[in-house]
Amino acid sequence: MISNPISGANYFLAGLKLISGKGVRAFVLIPLLINVVIFSAGLWFAISQFELFIAWALSDLPTWLGWLEWVLWPLFALTFYGLVFFSFTLVANIIAAPFCGPLAMAVETKLSGQSIETSSKNFSIEVKDAILNELVKLKHSIYLMMPLAFLSLLSFAFPLISPLVAVLWFIYAAWILTIEYADFPMANHGLSFLHIREKLAEKRLLSLGFGTIAMFATLIPIINFLVMPVAVAGATKMYLEEFK
Repeated sequence: MISNPISGANYFLAGLKLISGKGVRAFVLIPLLINVVIFSAGLWFAISQFELFIAWALSDLPTWLGWLEWVLWPLFALTFYGLVFFSFTLVANIIAAPFCGPLAMAVETKLSGQSIETSSKNFSIEVKDAILNELVKLKHSIYLMMPLAFLSLLSFAFPLISPLVAVLWFIYAAWILTIEYADFPMANHGLSFLHIREKLAEKRLLSLGFGTIAMFATLIPIINFLVMPVAVAGATKMYLEEFK
């Protein structure tokens, strides 16, 4: 299939249909409930802290750049909401990780007609392994975030670089979310985190297209409740058709 951003976005959208299919619905419930709780908390936090953040972000804007406030306000607002919901996404994924692997397995069985070998580990060990794997992904995301955080702080002193910083955050979030969700079907087949990153990088535009629509869906209240199961299902289809 063609490796481009549109194809990646279509895989995410395909997840909407997949999660409602027979044999998959039962695996969606727990990740869905976790998302509802976490994102409700995230929405409450974002609303309660938004005005304080905007006031702080624009407080040191030089008088001669006052005209820029109309440009910077939406950029800072988008950055704030993006960071809040992205952070809460990572938290939700850590909690729901033990249930996303089985969801990816159910979707793969439905798509391929073949069941994959299940782990012989007991549930407590699988939970531990899943959470440890999420922490590895979190470490990777923090590592990539550090230079962007520095640029964000720098943008308060040099507001003209704010649009560039916003674009870089956009690309970062799309890439991290792709890794986050594609990891589940790939890890079911024994791929290491490093190998997963390398395979996704081989079709970077495809991967970023998938992560981009996942990111936008994460920012939409109510819709973001469905992002986790939809993204895991869509990433499974993407893995089978593009990377396996």
